[in-house]
This record gives sequence, structure tokens and C-alpha cells, in this order.
Amino acid sequence: MTSSTNNDGRAFAATDRRLFLKRGLQLGGAVLLGGPLLAACGDSDSSSSASSSASGSKNFGELTLRLSWIKNVEFAGSYIADSKGYYTAEGFSKATLIGGGPTATPMETDVVTKKALVAISGPDITGAAIAKGAPLKIIGAQYQKNPFCIMSMTKDPITKPEDMYGKKIGVQASNESIWAAYMKATGLDASKITKVPVQFDPLPLTQGTVDGWFSFVTNEPNTLRLKGFKVSTMLLADTGYPLVSETYCVRQDTIDKQRDLLKAFLRAEIKGWKASIAAPALGARLAAETYGKGLGLTTAEQTLESKDQNDLLVTADTKKNGLFTVTQTLIEENIKTLKYGGVEMTAAKLFDLSLLDEVYKEDPSLI
Repeated sequence: MTSSTNNDGRAFAATDRRLFLKRGLQLGGAVLLGGPLLAACGDSDSSSSASSSASGSKNFGELTLRLSWIKNVEFAGSYIADSKGYYTAEGFSKATLIGGGPTATPMETDVVTKKALVAISGPDITGAAIAKGAPLKIIGAQYQKNPFCIMSMTKDPITKPEDMYGKKIGVQASNESIWAAYMKATGLDASKITKVPVQFDPLPLTQGTVDGWFSFVTNEPNTLRLKGFKVSTMLLADTGYPLVSETYCVRQDTIDKQRDLLKAFLRAEIKGWKASIAAPALGARLAAETYGKGLGLTTAEQTLESKDQNDLLVTADTKKNGLFTVTQTLIEENIKTLKYGGVEMTAAKLFDLSLLDEVYKEDPSLI
């Protein structure tokens, strides 16, 4: 699988990501409800360590984790958990990290068909799949904040939603649904904003063709910063669109029958992500030089992304309750936000955080 690149050859991972997420949402119902499995062409390379667990008491076999995108630094914690043997220490014989991409099957499909034990996804996509009958649940959320943002040049920053009035905002076609949901969530008058159809290379923003740019806070802003541009960002999550992201999606029957296995997985992920948060360059190097080798990633850019995603992972609540936990207040805000995008869902149907509760009660040192 190949990734799109910008003019200087640097991997531009955001380019097809939004289209991919939209595609997964559209195809989810037909495929998840028993339709033919589309052929995935994501990277399925695995990295394995010792086959026995540290305690010797568990033997869960192979772990298959489906990533939501190509093997960039977004999955740093998993790379660290794999490379440092955290998965095998918890009883897995080896870990296979399955990469995603614009032509891969939807993440939820791989879980429903048991190609993967766990998938990294989002509440909007998983919620839409559940609404169409998929037996899935979210058991934790890496990002407490959605990474979508409005990027602007620092000399003329957009710092609050109303700052977009009278300005031109570049929005990609595959992001139209999120843009529309954001307009509803914030109560903005869309007629006062000129929405400009764009592709994914943010060059028009630097040239003044548009005043704002729809993007991931971890991607395009850092691409421009490395080229010497000064840009500012406004997170949708901070301005009326609270939605967790990079969520762990599993089958309901896995929760029912293999709780110990899922808890072992969560413990390894917690350890991996704590290491990534403490040393952002560690996961960046693993992404650029090992797991995502050949994708055109650079350690410098990946390190910037790693630092930025720490702000999405770590909040006052996760410092208190532990990584991946989601407060009841945030869950309720997510359910409300999903409705703006047309996904009607109850908290009980979408989330099951009891596994995380048990993990942290059994080992408070993980917090």
C-alpha cells in the first residue's frame, strides 16, 4: 500500500484519511451484516517477541490489532508495547499489527469477521455500524479529544468559531459531513462563512487563497511548521464538538467470554502509551524506521505529531482515572455530538468501560 506525498516527498498521511473514514462509514452496514468481505490491502507485517508470558500462567495466542490508518506515529503506544515485549509479558504469543489505508476494509469489518481481535476506530464509525446491527462495543479511547481542527496562519489566527465569519475556509469533500455536524453543534450561521472546496495539500492557506483549513491537528500543521510557516490551530473538540477518537473496538462476545484476554491487551497498551507519552521521540523512531519503514515518514515530523497527540491523550481526567478512560460526562457529550452527525445511539449500546475499571482497580500503579 502506498501513501500520498507532498511536493518534497514527505509522507502526507492525512491526504486520504478522511476519505477512508467516510468510506468505512458508508460501507460498514452492508459488509458488517454479512455481506462479502472486501479484500484488504493494508500492511499486515507482524513483529513478534518471546512466546511465553512473564507469569507463565496465561497463553492467549496471537494478538491481532487492526490500526485505523497506515503505520505512522498515531499508533506509537502499540509499537512500543510490541517492541518492548509488553504484549508477550501479558500472555500473547506474538502481536500482528494490521495497517489500514484508503483501500482497506473498514476496521469494524475486520473485528466482526474475526480477522482482528481489536480495531482502532472512532465512535461515529463504530456507532453507525452498531446501529446497523454489528455486535460491537468501545472499551476505551486513546484520544480524549477529536484531532480535527481549523488551521490558520498565525498572523491572522482563527481562535474561536465566530472568527470564521466573513472568511474563506478550505474544506475537503470527504469532510463535508463533519463540517455540517460542526455547524449544527456550534450553532454557527454557515451562510456567513465561505466554504471553499479543496484537496488536502494546505498550500492554498499559505498563499492566502483561503483563511482557514480543515485538518488533523497532528498532521498538516506540522507539515507546514517544518517548512517554516507559522500556523495556529483551533480544535473542534474545544469549541463545541466533543468526540473521543482512536477508540478500541471489540466484539461483544469477546467481552463476554474473554475478559482476561482483553484486560491483558489493555494493560500492555497502557504501558506502551505511558512510555510514548514520556518519550515522544521513541514511538516516532519506531514509526519512521521500523513499523512504517518505506512510507516516507521522517522521525522529525513524526516526533512533532507524537508530542501533539500527547495533548489529545492526556487530560486532567485521565491523569486521575487512567489512560483510555472516558468520564460519564464526556460519554454523554459524545452521544449528543453523534446525533448532530445523524448517529442515534445510547451510551450503553456504544461503550463498555468496565474492563478498564477492573484493570485499574486490580493495578492502581497503572494510573
